[in-house]
Amino acid sequence: MSTPETFTLADLGLKLDTAADTEKHSSPLSSSFSHTDIQLNGNTFGPPACTHLAPLLSAQKDLHTINLADIFTSRLLAEIPPALSSLLTSLLPLQKLETIDLSDNAFGLNTQAPLVEFLRKHVPLRVLILNNNGLGPEAGANIADALSELAEKKAEARKEGKEVPSLETVVCGRNRLESGSMKAWSRCFQKNRDLRVVKMVQNGIRQPGIELLLREGLAGCERLEVLDLQDNTFTHVGAGALAEVVPGWKELRELGVGDSLLGRKGGMRMLCEALGKGQNERLRVLRLQYNEIDGRGVGMLHEVVKNGQLPQLRRVELNGNKFSEDDVRVEKLKVLLDERREEAGDEGGKGEWGMDEFSDLEEESEDEEEVSSEKEEEIEDEEEREAKAEDILRDAEEEEGMNVGLEQDKEVDALAEKLGKTDLIGQGTKT
Repeated sequence: MSTPETFTLADLGLKLDTAADTEKHSSPLSSSFSHTDIQLNGNTFGPPACTHLAPLLSAQKDLHTINLADIFTSRLLAEIPPALSSLLTSLLPLQKLETIDLSDNAFGLNTQAPLVEFLRKHVPLRVLILNNNGLGPEAGANIADALSELAEKKAEARKEGKEVPSLETVVCGRNRLESGSMKAWSRCFQKNRDLRVVKMVQNGIRQPGIELLLREGLAGCERLEVLDLQDNTFTHVGAGALAEVVPGWKELRELGVGDSLLGRKGGMRMLCEALGKGQNERLRVLRLQYNEIDGRGVGMLHEVVKNGQLPQLRRVELNGNKFSEDDVRVEKLKVLLDERREEAGDEGGKGEWGMDEFSDLEEESEDEEEVSSEKEEEIEDEEEREAKAEDILRDAEEEEGMNVGLEQDKEVDALAEKLGKTDLIGQGTKT
């Protein structure tokens, strides 16, 4: 068994335009074909440079992990597809390649085709990392559909007696996926049910999309260990969906739903009731920052922890919510978590135990607490009206797009009929 080898040019800031430029740095790939980890991230490669690298990569039969993050900075959009195609096509034959990171590259509609093609075909894929790629809902849906097709190819390979890893990790954050791509992502998660890690932070997904994603997609991923959907919009709609499905994730260790308006209109109560069923005994980390959670919500969580339904919970993040740091309910939760740390005898690292620092709390007065539910209801109703209006507008735009061709055909027919009655040399209308 060969010793694992790493080839790295990570974060050198190289601008490699030609084969000659690349050859100066790629000689180790020519002299050794047993690399298991290749890191090209943090440089910029032109199409000729990628063409030069392609055969060197395809020769690395033991390759397990490749980092291609941020490799097209300063490149024209027209340069990216051929460059990306050269690299990804060279990786397809590598049957041990399970992990690929393509973050911080522009993969919108104009450039995503080579990536979609690769994801459809690379059966060994186990870990996919796509952060900050500017996908948008349409390209995002294409990626999800490709992963759905990949699941089918994995199943076919298993029927043929091949050992094939399941897709276990999908990281797709800061990509403007929005609610419009959630049907495709729900299908993707339905077909890739062995997922362990899903991170889709900061994607502009609103309540209907979150509800769809949770109920129709992630609900079936019973082996899920880490879910991070922070900085999307839950409100009580998403909170209700989360409360419905979270008891089914018995392996869940980390849940991130911060900055999602989860505390509105009983959302925190619904989540605590779901966690209180005692089905998430392995949950260790709960991220709930910036959710407009008040002291009552913290008190509900404390009761769940105190009653033993979350026996392994060790870390709760609550900064940016609406309570006083001196609130007795907050203090009780903090003491309980500190006691668990002492009992475990685990010093751990920073951020592994206890609560986060309260540097940005928004205290709520007693008067505000009395009227908060009324205000929340008004805000929630307005948000629901806006979401419905957006859905109606999107449907109308799609219908209009489908009808454009018909309208144009009618205009062309009318023009042809008019021209047929007219002498094109300019001698007037025929009689």
